[in-house]
Amino acid sequence: MRIVCLMHVPFEGPGAIAEWAAARGHALARVDAWRGEFPDPAESDLLVVLGGPMSADDTLRHPWLAEEKAFIGRCVDGGALTLGICLGAQLLAQVAGGSVRRAGEAEIGWYPVTLRPAASRVPYFVGWPETFVAGHWHGDTFDLPDGVETLASSEITPNQAFVTPNGRALGLQFHLEWTPEALRALTIADPEDLAHPGPWIMSARSLLDDPERFATNRALLFRMLDRMEDVG
Repeated sequence: MRIVCLMHVPFEGPGAIAEWAAARGHALARVDAWRGEFPDPAESDLLVVLGGPMSADDTLRHPWLAEEKAFIGRCVDGGALTLGICLGAQLLAQVAGGSVRRAGEAEIGWYPVTLRPAASRVPYFVGWPETFVAGHWHGDTFDLPDGVETLASSEITPNQAFVTPNGRALGLQFHLEWTPEALRALTIADPEDLAHPGPWIMSARSLLDDPERFATNRALLFRMLDRMEDVG
């Protein structure tokens, strides 16, 4: 399986997705989206669109976002197996006909996510617990287009997951791919986001202090990617 990961900043990479690819014997290529050079969609069997600190609509400061959306659109329209995470999910939501906006408040930390009834019909979530704790780091959220149901929610973010009507593209607002090293890099790169801990913003220390969270999320990620491999 050929996996292409679109990165938006150097410090936010595939994390445990790379571990899954190595464990399964798959090739993984990292592509710097900010360079505006995107591969032929036919060169990948799974496209992964990762997170980043910018807004999905911030094309004035990041003009390459427009090119990236066009690339994602070509992949989705062509039926490519696609996984969008955080910013990647927001870009995927826009490409599918939805919209992205500022959330009522930022959600940064480890918080519960609950699967909605529609998730029971999606193979990627087979065997998952109804509620699980996942990583979050976002100040924006997305609204889904007509005909697309939300698959998961957290207490302050109604839309945490969705799948496109053809079942080939999956968006996750939350993070399963974090490793301790990857999350530590985020806390160093974006300390201002953590400057005022509160009910929905954890401190850097709290984010990193429980290794079991990473192991639990890694197991869910591997299960999900195995199902995506089966579908692919």
